[in-house]
Amino acid sequence: MSGERKDRIDLAGAGWLVTFALLMGINQVFVKLVNAGLAPVFQAGLRSACALVPVLIYAHFTRRKLSISDGSLVPGLFCGALFAAEFMLTFSAFDYTSVARATMLFYTMPFWLACAAHFMIPGERLTPLRVLGLAMAVAGVGWALLRNDHPATEYALLGDLMCLVAAFCWAGIALLARTTALSKSSPEMQLVYQLAISAAIMLPLAPVFGDLVRDFTPMVGGLFAFQVLVVVSFGFLMWFRVLAVYPASDMASFGFLTPLFGVMFGWLILGETITLEFIGALALVCAGIVLVNRKQKIAGAVQPAR
Repeated sequence: MSGERKDRIDLAGAGWLVTFALLMGINQVFVKLVNAGLAPVFQAGLRSACALVPVLIYAHFTRRKLSISDGSLVPGLFCGALFAAEFMLTFSAFDYTSVARATMLFYTMPFWLACAAHFMIPGERLTPLRVLGLAMAVAGVGWALLRNDHPATEYALLGDLMCLVAAFCWAGIALLARTTALSKSSPEMQLVYQLAISAAIMLPLAPVFGDLVRDFTPMVGGLFAFQVLVVVSFGFLMWFRVLAVYPASDMASFGFLTPLFGVMFGWLILGETITLEFIGALALVCAGIVLVNRKQKIAGAVQPAR
């Protein structure tokens, strides 16, 4: 990928973004599979701790600024706490609901961010087109919550709601990154706050939720290693590289691909049932993502490795 700054997404950039979305989509399946061997909160905390290492190495060799002296410490701590809550909810939700539903509901984050930004960020008013996107998304979420003809467990609705609350947490992180001193930090430093603080919160809390290890097998270990080394490490390196070359506002339009890939892999790998009602709800949500992100300015809200 050329390091020259471009004013639009070309074929190479689109290829990288599709690959990133594919990794994030299959990651949802791997999280659910690893839950069979590692308790969800422990898995999430361990992943944050392991992923912190390549982030620090990357920042060191690319000379990215990592500092807490720019006034970002307090919002950074809040950001890390929200990150911990987000992943405690998301990883735990996979014990109750399907990957398809969890992915769709979790990736409604842009809608809640757009609603908050309308009131809190100058220049981020809701245009008629974005309001239409919000309405479509809310309709899709409501449709999905009200119609679940093949629940994964008897607590499927609880899992769905946990993913929705996790999306609110993710939106809160993006909002902090745009309205506080955290906006002065590099994307790498924002990620360091999220990974370091979340690991410090989740790992000590993990024993409260029961046994840390369930049925750990070599396959579970391999899938967890894939998450850390490929999905998170390679994924965030790819994202930062693309961000350095292409406009963030154009990159956001590819956000609808991740829930599509998540649903596809849930069906292909886990054999999850996909109904026509769910496809309709997913279509509304994905169309809403495209409309809400249409030429949306994204400053300091880059959140890779979900």
